[in-house]
Amino acid sequence: MSEPTGAARRRGPFKVGDQVQLTDPKGRHYTFTLEAGKNFHTHKGSFPHDELIGAPEGSVVRTTGNVAYLALRPLLPDYVLSMPRGAAVVYPKDAGQILAFADIFPGARVLESGVGSGALSMTLLRAGALVHGYEIRDDFARRAQRNVADFLGPDAASRYQVELRDAYEGIDLTGLDRVLLDLPEPWRVVPYAATALVAGGIFVAYTPSIVQATQLREALARYGFDLAETLEVLNRTWHIDGASVRPDHRMVAHTGFLTHARLLTLPA
Repeated sequence: MSEPTGAARRRGPFKVGDQVQLTDPKGRHYTFTLEAGKNFHTHKGSFPHDELIGAPEGSVVRTTGNVAYLALRPLLPDYVLSMPRGAAVVYPKDAGQILAFADIFPGARVLESGVGSGALSMTLLRAGALVHGYEIRDDFARRAQRNVADFLGPDAASRYQVELRDAYEGIDLTGLDRVLLDLPEPWRVVPYAATALVAGGIFVAYTPSIVQATQLREALARYGFDLAETLEVLNRTWHIDGASVRPDHRMVAHTGFLTHARLLTLPA
């Protein structure tokens, strides 16, 4: 059985060009790219990148200040929260639900409008989708494409196109399996999504306000979408230390509402 493209980037010893996430004794993360001959600097000293090149994941390196750092490849959620960005990102807790409710499959033709810094794009591409992005800001479009290439590599980047375009003015694509929106007024895109999607295609929108979600649901009902649902995802971790077990005092609570629906009636 052939190895999936991109797997080599996630396996084996660290190599030049790999993303590395360091964790300090207080649990703080630092992400950088390995380059031969370079040094990593912190306020607790430095160490040469060459010390990690060829070393296995989980290695511990010490700075000139004798502070130990654990070295691992960053996970996608780690990278999304630490990567360069110009726009707020779709948090991993929401991206995971979008991936499930949109039923993203390898080869799915997806339109994503409002790509921002590329956080959701990376989740879709990691699942094997073909992603066409609409973005009105050139700096955001370039940042998203750079983040995708840096973390996922050339295979994912080849399945990712970002066009400087306003989805409120229409969708030129047809035969789409999914339409995903992170826009202030997603109801304005619903008529275009109804002609761009295949029958049974899925529409998903992320909206900060329930008022936005309500207006969106009304538009979906008018244009042949059904089986609609709106939800929010709350993420609460727990403190577990021996017999001391309780919910953590802090949690990632409301970030936005997710609305998903299926196109059941194609416009005449």
